[in-house]
Amino acid sequence: MKATAEPHSGLEGLSVSVVVYRPDIEQLNATLAGLAAASESLRAGRPGVPVSLYLVDNGGLPDMRATLAELERHGVSTTVISGHGNVGYGRGHNLAIERSANRYHLVLNPDIDLAPDALCKAFDFFDAHAQAGLITPWIGDEHGHQLFLCRRYPTLLDLFARGFLPARLRRWFARRLARYEMRDMINAQDVVWDPPIVSGCFMMFRTSVLKQLAGFDARYFLYFEDYDLSLRAHDVTRVVYTPSVRVLHHGGGAANKGFAHIRMFVASAYKFFNRFGWKWL
Repeated sequence: MKATAEPHSGLEGLSVSVVVYRPDIEQLNATLAGLAAASESLRAGRPGVPVSLYLVDNGGLPDMRATLAELERHGVSTTVISGHGNVGYGRGHNLAIERSANRYHLVLNPDIDLAPDALCKAFDFFDAHAQAGLITPWIGDEHGHQLFLCRRYPTLLDLFARGFLPARLRRWFARRLARYEMRDMINAQDVVWDPPIVSGCFMMFRTSVLKQLAGFDARYFLYFEDYDLSLRAHDVTRVVYTPSVRVLHHGGGAANKGFAHIRMFVASAYKFFNRFGWKWL
C-alpha cells in the first residue's frame, strides 16, 4: 500500500541533513549559504514555516560557529551531531532522520548549490501532488550542464563502463549508458513519475515516508545506499523527477577518488546486487 500525504498544514516544517567527513570547507560554506537563501525565500512565501539543519560530523569538521550563526540569522535552526565517529553516509543521515519531527526531510550533499527558489518549488510540488513522497530535482554540473542522475536498474557492465572506463572507450557504450541514465525521458522541462533510482545528493521526502522506510540501510558504508533507498521507496510511495526544482552538483565519481573509494564502491555494489538481484549485461 502506497502512502498518501498528510492533511495540509500552515506549519509544514522542513528538516535538512548534511553528512560531512573532512569536508571541503569552502564548498560546504557555499552549500549552507545556498540553503540559507533558499530557506529565506521559502519562509517569505510561507511565513512561520520552520527550517532546521542537522549537520552530521563523521570526522574532521572544523569550527563552524560563524557559518551556523549566519544560518540562524536567516531563520534556520542548527544542530551539529558529532562524537559518533565515521559511521558512513547512510547511518550518518539516519542520526538526523530519527530526530526529525518536520513534515519534510531533505537529504543533501555538502557539494550541492541550491537555486534560490528550490525549496519553494519543492513545497509547491508536494502541495499539488498528494501521491508524491520523494522528489529528485534537475541537477546540473558546475557549468550548468544537465547531469543525468536518474537511473534504470543497473547491470554490472553499465556500472563498469560509466564509472571506470576512460572517455575514449566509454563512447563505445554510449547507447546503453544513455538508456541507463534515462536520457530518453529526463530533460529540463518534463516531470517524470517513478524513475527507478534517483541520486542521494538531493532526496526530498515526506518525513512520514522516510520514517516508514527506516531511512537508509546501514549496511552500506558509502555508495549504493541511495539506489537501495530509491528501490524500497517505490513500495510505499511515488518517486518523481521534478525539473522545476534546480540544483548544481560539484561531486565526482568513485574512480576519481582513489583506490579506497573504488574498494568501497565494489563492496557496496556486491551488497546491492545480492539484495535486489544480479544483472550482468
